[in-house]
Amino acid sequence: MRLEHGIMVFIAMLIGAIIALEGKQLPSWDKLVLTFFTALFIEASTFALNDYYDLEIDRYNKRQDRPLVRGDLQPRTALTLFYILFPLGLICSFLVNITCFIIALVTAILAILYDTKMKKIKLIGNFYIAYVMAIPFVFGGAAVLSSNTVSLALSPVIYIIALMAFLTGAGREIMKDVMDFEGDQKKGVKSFPTYIGSYKANVLAALFYIAAIVLSFLPFFLKRYGIYYLNYTYLFFILLTDTILLSTSLQIVFKKKPHLRVYRRFTLIAVFIGLLGFLISVFIH
Repeated sequence: MRLEHGIMVFIAMLIGAIIALEGKQLPSWDKLVLTFFTALFIEASTFALNDYYDLEIDRYNKRQDRPLVRGDLQPRTALTLFYILFPLGLICSFLVNITCFIIALVTAILAILYDTKMKKIKLIGNFYIAYVMAIPFVFGGAAVLSSNTVSLALSPVIYIIALMAFLTGAGREIMKDVMDFEGDQKKGVKSFPTYIGSYKANVLAALFYIAAIVLSFLPFFLKRYGIYYLNYTYLFFILLTDTILLSTSLQIVFKKKPHLRVYRRFTLIAVFIGLLGFLISVFIH
């Protein structure tokens, strides 16, 4: 079930909620609990489904980290977990509010499609993974809406952070495709490097990072972003983040044989620093 992923999703949701509330208060305890279990149940159920559908591939690749491959669990157990936890996650999201229910439902349907179909089409799968990195912030922002009607009238900061997460996530997935290019080629998997070559795929990843860098300055320079406007705490963190992303972009474009695995880890550090900047700047401005 990879529950640590559910906890990370919840943390992203919590950050979205705190940003939406501008740090003036924390979400109510009932919403915190329901949001936590929404993240945990939907994540766990779709990972269980993923292992069910990937069983033969995982056996072929000798994935001994998978309990189905080791024989610790039967495939039907994974399927049962999905059937129990999936509706529980949706029920929890419905109890948060109707907007969160719709977000959770759309995300859950996409997760099922990814497990059953999209994973085989990497071009689409890349953007699904990027979406999964972005949508928890929107869910968190929607969780603190006072109205129970459908509404996506959230703080523009929520959408900026979600879009930055999406762009960075897309760049990271394309870099991974380049890393996996030889193996994917042998399996006949179609990815960006397959169509445009490894170098151009790296350029595309760099363009996604640069787009995220450009967006990161909007909250600092535009008044509509409230507490982030001319917030030098935010600027400090975002400059650190952007330096790492820009350095990575230059390395993967101009270096003859870039160490993609290392640079991809750097982008994860950049994401962490950026999130920290958004969160800390809510309280120090």
